[in-house]
Amino acid sequence: MEIFSVNDEKFRKYGKVWNNIECTKLIKGMEHTPLPEDVIYVPSVEELEAVPEAKTFSERVFGGLPIQIGYCNGNNHKLNAVEYHRNSEINIAVTDMILLLGWLPDVTDEFTYDTAKIEAFKVPAGTVVEMYETTLHYAPCNAADGGFKCVVILPKGTNTPIDFTLAADGEDKLMTAKNKWLIAHEEAAIKGAFNGLRGENISL
Repeated sequence: MEIFSVNDEKFRKYGKVWNNIECTKLIKGMEHTPLPEDVIYVPSVEELEAVPEAKTFSERVFGGLPIQIGYCNGNNHKLNAVEYHRNSEINIAVTDMILLLGWLPDVTDEFTYDTAKIEAFKVPAGTVVEMYETTLHYAPCNAADGGFKCVVILPKGTNTPIDFTLAADGEDKLMTAKNKWLIAHEEAAIKGAFNGLRGENISL
């Protein structure tokens, strides 16, 4: 599939690039995080949340709300699933990486989504990207051999275990963690996930 730049006009539907926000210390703090052969996601890392830049992201991007700063690192070449939140998500590309993105209004009333609608965007290392709450996304993909590293900033508590009771139908069946609604591809075999992706499990 064609891979666009995150600076391309096509990306405006999904989010924005923050060109005027400092993230040097956050990127530096990622040096000692693991880079496994698969994918690892850690929602909250105290060392990253302690850097002065964290306050800037809380105030300027999330309007003063409490935030968590974690990371998603590893090696990935497939879509596998899409997720969304009730708010924007910030990704800081520590390495070059590729985001596979969709648009929430394209999800059907039955919570299925046609993967042919997915678009790919390359994010250069050092770029700060905001993805809107209407943007379907999941783990980044490799832009080159050697994997990817990505800082992930979200409102505090997002992607942590659910500690309340949910119905087993409607949109509730998509929730796999707090503030996380997930639609998976059957091929990915994600335990407990709703398999609503239709079409090819896109591979890069």
